[in-house]
Amino acid sequence: MHKKIGIIGGGQLGKMSILEGKKLGLSFVILDPSSDCPASTIVDEQIVDNYFNEEKIKELADKTDILTFEFEHINADYLMRLESMGYKIYPSPSTLKMVQDKYQQKTFLNKHDIPTPRFMKVDSVKTITEAIKDFGLPLVLKSCTGGYDGKGNYLIRSHNEIELAYETLSKGSENLMVEEFVKFNMEISALVARDINGKMEIYPLAENIHKDNILIRTIVPARINKEIEKKAKALALKTMEHLKGVGVFCIEMFVSNDGDVLINEIAPRTHNSGHYTIEACRTSQFSQHLRAILELPLGSTELLKPAVMVNILGEEGFEGKTEVIGLEETLKIAECNVHIYGKKDTSGKRKMGHVTILEENLDKALEISDMVLNTLKVISS
Repeated sequence: MHKKIGIIGGGQLGKMSILEGKKLGLSFVILDPSSDCPASTIVDEQIVDNYFNEEKIKELADKTDILTFEFEHINADYLMRLESMGYKIYPSPSTLKMVQDKYQQKTFLNKHDIPTPRFMKVDSVKTITEAIKDFGLPLVLKSCTGGYDGKGNYLIRSHNEIELAYETLSKGSENLMVEEFVKFNMEISALVARDINGKMEIYPLAENIHKDNILIRTIVPARINKEIEKKAKALALKTMEHLKGVGVFCIEMFVSNDGDVLINEIAPRTHNSGHYTIEACRTSQFSQHLRAILELPLGSTELLKPAVMVNILGEEGFEGKTEVIGLEETLKIAECNVHIYGKKDTSGKRKMGHVTILEENLDKALEISDMVLNTLKVISS
């Protein structure tokens, strides 16, 4: 089998997909505006341009057998047009289009009786004030489109913050919504793969810990009881049954203090919280995604060993040429699997790599993950 895969985006997700695809003899072409993006060093061909250039997207489609993407903020409208012309694009561009708008995404979920935090559209300080009467404080104000890693979100804690929150987010988007603040015990995620025929495989649930709205640590298996696990997996699979598309999806969920499970967001792609699958599972999320879009049998999602994954972020106060420190000390730890993405430049809180710790004892794995976060640093030279 020799297939050529087109990927919109050449970041770390694209790079890890290519590394898996090379094992199957696949070729790859990427579209990315940065000529030295992480995937640039291993890809067969790169088109250097932005993700909305229709001419370049068409060029990518014409050069490859199948198109996929590594993140959501791309030209979904044009991908829908290409799909109608017969090009193979996975996951479905119509699902991508829906997911790009958080308000439409949650409306879709509620339409299918899938629980989410309560939400509503807002367009002024007055409508936010009205929403507080229903939802209470704190309240989350969100840009409906474009936000990620906490960008495009504002947690309103008091009435005094309403005007500032509205002014801050309305500068970047006039399309805003509010969402009730869920008092949650835990954030979890489920990776689900679906093939061309609708067969699905679900990975072990992951427990996710964020700092400043950025994922810092993933613990697998999630430390939840069997009842919550059963409820969350059923909810993830139900969500997938109503979504169009082939490939790997990530369903992010809240586990409330009352034991309810609510869908937070859907990512129609491989996901940061699934990086642990490279070493900890029989089939990595990246291999699984390629299997699905190539109409190959889905692989086993069996967890081989408990794992803790930590993101390595650029240190705050540093900006410029990347310098990694503490690598030698980290590599001495037998349980650690280190991934440095190869980004040429760093900045505060930028995702620069990750480390997965495999250990039967999760408490020990967490202890090692603390050591890693205190040792492995990315600064600028």
